[in-house]
Amino acid sequence: MSHGDDQYGPALAAAARHSAAWLNSLSTRRVGPAVPAHDLTGIFGGPLPQDGMPAEEVVDFLARAAEPGLMAMPSGRFFGWVIGGTLPAALASDWLVSSWDQNSGLRYATPAMAAIEECAGNWLLELLGLPPGSDVGFVTGATMANFTGMAAARWRLLADAGWDLDRDGLFGAPRIRCFVGKERHDTVDLGLRYLGLGQPTVVDADGQGRLVPEALEAALADGSGPALVCLQAGNLHSGAFDPFPEAIRIARQHGAWVHVDGAFGLWAAAAPELRRLTRGYEDADSWGTDAHKTLNVPYDCGIAIVRDASALRSAMGLHTSYLIQDAEGPGDPFEKVPELSRRARGVPVWAALKSLGREGVAAQVRGMAAAASDIAAGLAGLDGVEVLNDVGYAQVSVAFGDDATTRAVTARIIGDGKVWMSGSRWRDRDILRVSVSNWQTAGEDVRTAVDAVASALTAVRAG
Repeated sequence: MSHGDDQYGPALAAAARHSAAWLNSLSTRRVGPAVPAHDLTGIFGGPLPQDGMPAEEVVDFLARAAEPGLMAMPSGRFFGWVIGGTLPAALASDWLVSSWDQNSGLRYATPAMAAIEECAGNWLLELLGLPPGSDVGFVTGATMANFTGMAAARWRLLADAGWDLDRDGLFGAPRIRCFVGKERHDTVDLGLRYLGLGQPTVVDADGQGRLVPEALEAALADGSGPALVCLQAGNLHSGAFDPFPEAIRIARQHGAWVHVDGAFGLWAAAAPELRRLTRGYEDADSWGTDAHKTLNVPYDCGIAIVRDASALRSAMGLHTSYLIQDAEGPGDPFEKVPELSRRARGVPVWAALKSLGREGVAAQVRGMAAAASDIAAGLAGLDGVEVLNDVGYAQVSVAFGDDATTRAVTARIIGDGKVWMSGSRWRDRDILRVSVSNWQTAGEDVRTAVDAVASALTAVRAG
């Protein structure tokens, strides 16, 4: 085949055809996968073929063989974990990112990607009410967003303590005291572990999982030295937000760096009706979120935001002779993230914001919160259902009396397949957790969700 032939067309056409069929099936298909992974390994595995297969046939085989093992995560009836769908503009732009195949670490080498991501970052700061001039880096997800913000914190805290982290490492360095709420997400601890900061001091939380400021004050006062305080925007089970004004004021009195884990909750600031939940969070030093969750762009796309750009670039950046850097620009994208080589994750974020605008993002976030409230109201009206959290954002946690019944109802819902809701354990009880994270979740999906729970509960009681 000569270079003039269309080598990509047949495969891309097959991918577009299968993608459209998948997306069009979401409104009616079973949410859960039909077969487990071990049933599929025989189809995809076996000895490595001696001879290859034409590209379009590979795509056809892949799509047809994978279909029974796909979870309908982009469906408006998927309420598991905190996983969003994908907006049309974000999905299509992500296809372009793959086609362009740009390694987006260098501003000089990929100016279009750098410019788009810089503009997306500025829009995010404006939308979320965060300090202008903060650095914005596009990472793999909320885990690495938190890691990146806390890495900048580690560098700044040790530098201010007179310790050269880059030269001397952590051995012998002043200990950084880390403080987290009792109901923080476990990935915060994971990030601290990656950074060699050890286990944090756990601060008490209230009945909805919000950090208690007085407990933070007592914990910080019980010692001295560099300190990192991690707060939360959006509790995994209740959706609750830490009291930012009080907690940040206390942290400042002790010279602490404040990081906010806002994997899905940071976006509440985009909706005027919900902005009160994030009041005061702009006074923190760094923030982490995931654009796949509430903004609904494709995987993977975490966002790390750091007020102190020099700390972030010192923690993440490097300088070497073979990298051609743009002397006129505001720095290279690779200086703000852990990776040197990466895809242009910020492009789908830009496309989502461009397609929605400020009002569209507000409506999307508002719609998720409203759907959660409607689901909670419908479930609360069922006999034997207890809604455990104050539903003020996009999470609903419920129980059905004893733990055994709750587990049985959860299993029945998953087995039925009309919706997907994941089980969890919160405040010493097994629960069913409903997370509304999809732009398509609307009235019919809400009714289906409530009916699915009611049907499962009836079946469990009858059994």
